[in-house]
Parts: sequence; structure tokens; C-alpha cells
Amino acid sequence: MSAEFLTVAMFATLLLAIPLGHPLAYTLAGVATLFELIDYGFNVTGLLMQFSNLAWGLMNNYTLVAIPLFIFMANLLDCSKVSDELFEALYVVLGGLKGGLGLAVIAVCTVFAATTGIIGASVVGMTLLAAPPMIQRGYQKELTAGLICSAGSLGILIPPSIMMVVFAGLAGMKETTVGNLFAAAIIPGLILSALFMIYTWVRCSLDPTLGPPISKEEAGKYSTAKKWGMTLRSLLPPAALIFAVMGTILLGVATATEAAAMGASGALILALVKRKLTWEVVRKACVATLKTTSMVMLLFIGGTFFSSVFLGMGGGDVVSDLLIGSGLNKWVIFGIMMLIVFILGMFIDWAAILLITVPIFLPIALDIGFDPLWFAMALCVNLQCSFLTPPFGYALFYFAGVAPPGYTMMHIYRGIVPFVILQVIGLVILTIFPQVVLWLPQLFFGQ
Repeated sequence: MSAEFLTVAMFATLLLAIPLGHPLAYTLAGVATLFELIDYGFNVTGLLMQFSNLAWGLMNNYTLVAIPLFIFMANLLDCSKVSDELFEALYVVLGGLKGGLGLAVIAVCTVFAATTGIIGASVVGMTLLAAPPMIQRGYQKELTAGLICSAGSLGILIPPSIMMVVFAGLAGMKETTVGNLFAAAIIPGLILSALFMIYTWVRCSLDPTLGPPISKEEAGKYSTAKKWGMTLRSLLPPAALIFAVMGTILLGVATATEAAAMGASGALILALVKRKLTWEVVRKACVATLKTTSMVMLLFIGGTFFSSVFLGMGGGDVVSDLLIGSGLNKWVIFGIMMLIVFILGMFIDWAAILLITVPIFLPIALDIGFDPLWFAMALCVNLQCSFLTPPFGYALFYFAGVAPPGYTMMHIYRGIVPFVILQVIGLVILTIFPQVVLWLPQLFFGQ
């Protein structure tokens, strides 16, 4: 069979298999197994050898050790309730502004994103903490859902990010090491956070009924000095943890895996200081880490096997020839790749999208002259939308699961539309101004 026919058939089979509801890791591996047998004349021995070699290689990947360490750190931080104290402080400081509670939510999520990359913990935690007081004070349901879901998903982009670790493991290039990706993601993440804040403030200023400020009596209970004191005390612990992880990477003191270990140790110390460290907390954190890491690694194995089979039968060359050989402008090709990623994000998990698209799209990006680090960041910013885009945006379901009474999925769907547009604007900004991505890696690593 021709490579063109197998390429179309393999993707068509995958698209038909995904809606069946089986775990995505098994679906990817199953489709890969079927087409590997077809392409190599049902050579079962060769299939098993290829699969075992790929799995063994992944298990020996030192970079991927950072994944369970970052997940463990995130679970411990969730127990120590650092975000709760910060929200309480910013609630007092910003609550008097129009849309002030929304700004406080975005600020807390931005700080929390820089200490953990677990989206579920961020969205669920902020929904339980912030949604009830916002609704009680008259905030629009749609705006509340949109800003909590979007700000809560910043953790997948702002380092330390599991997505960056996975990307580095897939790409295997010196330009896209974990350190470079972490440095490159800082400014785009802050730009998205700023866009969310500007939108919330402007919209609530134009229509104060959407996000009214807290009463003057409530705001006046605290002096300026007390407000600053509360904010600084609540910011110091996460700031110290951010420096322990990101500071050591950017200064060249530690590798990403070593920094992840320092972050996990710092989270343990922080939980101990907050008097939240119990055997039950440690047990729950370990069990949650084991489950999440197992899910990620199974997906990694299935996705890598799928990509290996796809590339081995010539599928990568078929896609490359189709796009590059079409004679289209390189920016049109870039737009097509980003559109494919955006559409895939509506239906499947970000990790699966990375595992499918990086081995195919990254070589194409290099062939048409794009910087690999810049392209990697464009892909990752695009993938953040996958947490918000219906019908399967994970952040939407995290929010719906713990939302205050009276919420429907339509409230949530309507609420996230402006924030998805803002994320697309963020992608356009880093496309027009590539130094937004490249400046910090050049500053810290000279690349």
C-alpha cells in the first residue's frame, strides 16, 4: 500500500476510534499496532521489539523524571492552602476596584501557576474559594466562570510546566531543552495574564453591574499598612518556591529535574511550616502523584508508538510534501498547523496532541525556516486553548463539578468565549513579536 493511502487511513481510523470512549493511550497504541502490522506484513516479533524499545527508551529519559516531582510538588501545595491566603489578601487590596475580585483571582492563579502546573487543582481550588463570594457580590455568572477557567489554566503554560517537560522530551533538540522552554514561556504567560486582567477591568468599568466592587465599609476595615503586610506575608512563601525552581534553572545552578526535586522539597517544608503536613496529606499526595504520572506515561508510550509507526511508514513525509510542496507562503502553512492544533484541542488531551503533532510539525517548521523554540512556544500557547474550548475543555468540567448552585454548562460556555479570543490574541502577539519568546532564553542561556 502507498504511504499516502496509509497516512489517510491511519488518521481516519484514529478519528473514528476516539469517540468510542476508550482511554486515549490505548486508542493511540491500538491504532499504531494495527497499521504497523499492515505495513510490515503482520510481523508480530518486530512489532513487539519496536514497542518494547520505545517504552524502555522513555523510561530511561532523565528529563521525564521531573514530571512526578512537579506533580508531587503541586499536590503538596494544594494541601498547604498557599493560594487561599493570597486570595484573602488580594481580596482586601483589590476588592474595592470595579472587577477587583476578578483581578484578584487572575493574580492568584498567575502566582499559583508559577508554583504548580496542575490545572485541575487551580481551577477547582479557585472555584471553591472565589466563585461563591463573587456570585454573592453580584458578579455575572458567565464572567466568573470565564475568568476562573482561563486564569486557572495558566499553569499549563507558566513554568514550571509539565507540558514543557513533555515537549522537551519529544523534541530532543538543544534549542528546546526544558530550561529554554521554561525561560521562553515566562513572558507569553504573563502577557496572557495581563490580557485577562485588562479585559476584566475594562469590561467591569464599562458595566459595573458585571463585577461590582466590595462595599466601602468592608474595604475600609484594613489600613494601607495592614493590606501591604497581608500581601507580602502571603506572597513570600510562593516567591521563595518559585526562586527555588525557576531561579536555579535560569541561573544555571540546577537542571530541570534537580530543580523539580528542590521544588518538591520546598513544598514539603512549606506544608510543614503551615502545619498542614500529616501522614494522611503525604499519603494522598503520593497516591495522586502515582495516578497522574501513570496516566501521563501511559499516554506518552501510546502517543510515541503512534508517532513512530506513522513516521516509519512515511506519513511525516506525506504531510510535509503536502504542505511544503503546495507552494503556500510559510505563514499560511503556520496558520494551517495552528488551526489543526486548535481543532484537535476541542476533542483530545493536550498531551496526546503534542505526541501526535510535534514529530510531524516540528520538522516542517524547521524546513520552512522557523525558529524551533519560537514555534514550540506558539504550539504550547495554542494548546492552552484546549482547556477552554468546548465540547471537551477540561477546565470547563473542573469548574462545573464544584460550581455554586444555579450554574449550567451554557453559562460556562458563554463565559469562556472572550477568554479564548484573548488567548488567540496572545498567540498573534508572539507571532508578530518573536522576541517576546526569545529574549529571556537569549539573556539566560545565550541561545
